Amino acid sequence: MLTNEAIVYCGNDVSKDHLDLVVPGHRPVRCPNTSAGCRALIRHLPPGAQVVLEPSGGYERPLRRALHAGGVALSLVNARQVRDFARARGQLAKTDALDAAVLAAYGACMQPRPTPAPDPAVEHLAALVQRRHQLVQLRVAEEGRLATIGDAVVEKLIRTHLRHLEKTVAALEMQMAQALETHPPLRERAACLRQIIGIGPIVAATLLATLPELGTLNRREIAALAGLAPYNCDSGQWRGQRHVQGGRPGAREALYQAALVAARFDPISKAWYESLLARGKPPKLALTGLARKILIHANAKLKNMSPPTPN
Repeated sequence: MLTNEAIVYCGNDVSKDHLDLVVPGHRPVRCPNTSAGCRALIRHLPPGAQVVLEPSGGYERPLRRALHAGGVALSLVNARQVRDFARARGQLAKTDALDAAVLAAYGACMQPRPTPAPDPAVEHLAALVQRRHQLVQLRVAEEGRLATIGDAVVEKLIRTHLRHLEKTVAALEMQMAQALETHPPLRERAACLRQIIGIGPIVAATLLATLPELGTLNRREIAALAGLAPYNCDSGQWRGQRHVQGGRPGAREALYQAALVAARFDPISKAWYESLLARGKPPKLALTGLARKILIHANAKLKNMSPPTPN
């Protein structure tokens, strides 16, 4: 196993068309963002390389697959943290090659953990969850337009589109259920999550797709990853409000929906929620706190799951 001293952190900036690689001590290399380009990039990596890259809206997936297939370690890091790191170094200019160099320096300084290869079943579930979320957002937008439209022809077109969206969303939900049912580990994890009041089939699928680390981290780490960890805002004698920020919005939205249900139908959650309201907490803040409690409970349940019995 490589020690940190033996690791060569290489930065890679990913765009739609290009992959810009910086290996410390070498000139930047640009390869096309294609299968052949990914293979060419891997040939430029030295022994012990660990590639540091940011999420790029999905454009990084071919490279991630190629690196994992080639046995090359990679770290997918938070783009905001890398940008803050660049500013801390006084680097304000941005080009693809400069961004790749910053990623290499960030890797050498912060030594991020390698990102494991994703489970293909989880990737498939995540694609279905993401597409459903996109269509639900589109449906909400169309319903908003329908309320203000004044033309009968356009209103008819919107209603037709809404019916199509309803059918497509329903079909996606069936495919999500099938994806869980045909993959025993996911099926067992989903069943465990659904024992928690407030977590239904859609929320369970969303959490498994957007938070695959659920059940492997401690309560603080999983709350931060979901964007539900409150951060202090204090200075000297002044004490500001604590706020949640960052994290994965898909997981946070799903947990907020779970909190809405739990605050209504779970007696324990309802009592806890109402106690916060009685202490003067705003409803949204109380629901956010309840969402965090549900997340921590879900994390503990999955962590304590007994391993699946062999067939």
